[in-house]
Amino acid sequence: MRALTLKAGPDAIRLLQERGLRAEDVDIIPGASGGPKWLAIAGLDRYLFSEFLAAPRTRPLHLIGSSIGSWRMAALAQRDPLAALDRGHHAYIHGQAYSARPDTAEVTRVLNAVLDALLGAHGVDEILSHPWAKLHIITAQGRALANSLSRRRLGIALAMAAALNVVSRRSLALQFRRTIFSNAIDDSPLRRLNDLPTTHIALTTGNLRAALAASGSIPMVIDGVTIDSAPGGLHWDGGVTDYHLDLSFGDGDGLILYPHFYAHVVPGWFDKALSWRRASVGNFRRALLLAPSAEFVASLPGGRIPDRRDFAAMSESDRVRAWERVRAASAALGEELRELIATGRLARHVQPWS
Repeated sequence: MRALTLKAGPDAIRLLQERGLRAEDVDIIPGASGGPKWLAIAGLDRYLFSEFLAAPRTRPLHLIGSSIGSWRMAALAQRDPLAALDRGHHAYIHGQAYSARPDTAEVTRVLNAVLDALLGAHGVDEILSHPWAKLHIITAQGRALANSLSRRRLGIALAMAAALNVVSRRSLALQFRRTIFSNAIDDSPLRRLNDLPTTHIALTTGNLRAALAASGSIPMVIDGVTIDSAPGGLHWDGGVTDYHLDLSFGDGDGLILYPHFYAHVVPGWFDKALSWRRASVGNFRRALLLAPSAEFVASLPGGRIPDRRDFAAMSESDRVRAWERVRAASAALGEELRELIATGRLARHVQPWS
């Protein structure tokens, strides 16, 4: 059984055929939204964060994330990425204990504790002072009815956004504005985005943690976040506008290395049910996507990747046990990638991104 599916755009395929996969060729790493799904690629992240990307660099590595993807990228940007990742995984699996019917305040409180564990005592300072890791955190700032903690107003905003999104993704701008918090604004590969209204804000010690919390604040599940340096509306989960990061990543010769839960990319949160709206190769010509294979997913508990439904479908002990099994099994992804790189056979297993 092959554990990995590898998919690449034409520019990436040419580079991989010429040189193989080298850390020094990677310029950008995207991190998608997906909540518990990050556990299915935990072993891949462990290998990439602690081995493949461990050597010092002479040029920036742009880490771009929404929701749980921003938390993964925040782990990579700390001094000891593996320790940060392990803290985050353990807190995410074992620290989420809820009452029978948790309200948004309870979920917010619990997940804030998970984020604090991932960041540790010095994570914010380490991220901002990192010599080459440049973090970009995406949030969706609420406008109109979406700028409210009222379940009624927010529910109407989400229903309107979902309905209009069927016609055009650009309609999301009526309720949400993409905001990107970054410690590399001038050099950001996202600085020319124009598909949706986009605001760029510098990351600071005063807003980094809040931006990470906001990027994972699922509307109707977790409370939106007010960020003083980004006035104008509550900030919500970055996946609302950018679920799997189908973005224009700018010009460049380096690779976009995309460790992902799926072998496809869904542009926004409201596109999940729209089977025709999947990313084409346009924004991913120089991208290598690494995802669990269908065979690997079938071998997981329940034959699927974890998701938020597990909280309702399983007892707490069963969920913890299943998620730990998934995290342990995901080591096969990192081991397979290590072997493909070491033997020089990676390019042979890459599928063209059509």
